[in-house]
Amino acid sequence: MSARGVEESGTTVTRLGSGGPWEAAYGYSRVVRAGDLAWTAGCTSTVDGVVTHVGDAAAQTAQALRIGLAALAEVGAQPADVVRTRMYVTDRAYADEVGRAHNAVFGAVRPAATMVVVAGLIDPEQLVEVELEAYLGER
Repeated sequence: MSARGVEESGTTVTRLGSGGPWEAAYGYSRVVRAGDLAWTAGCTSTVDGVVTHVGDAAAQTAQALRIGLAALAEVGAQPADVVRTRMYVTDRAYADEVGRAHNAVFGAVRPAATMVVVAGLIDPEQLVEVELEAYLGER
């Protein structure tokens, strides 16, 4: 990931990009850490510009969570540090399989979570998008 750390209001803010196809074009970072908090941008199951696991919401969720957790790891966060997740699904019929994929990763952590049905995502083959927030304490 490309790094950029700057001090803003006495707190170091680190912004990392993954080199994904939309980050530079749309002007955002994959993950941002400010002090003891870290957030990911929306993560889908897009790898090297290609949607993986087409038609499989559970597998797309698992892939998106791996991408988000890898981004958080770049700023020092672990899965146990995740305090909030958001899941956006393109059809309510995917709720159970997306929820079970989330539970497989976060069942022991139990972050606050939201799942919302949306009209669509940027690529019609994307069925789910996730966002992660972490609290790192004094690390």
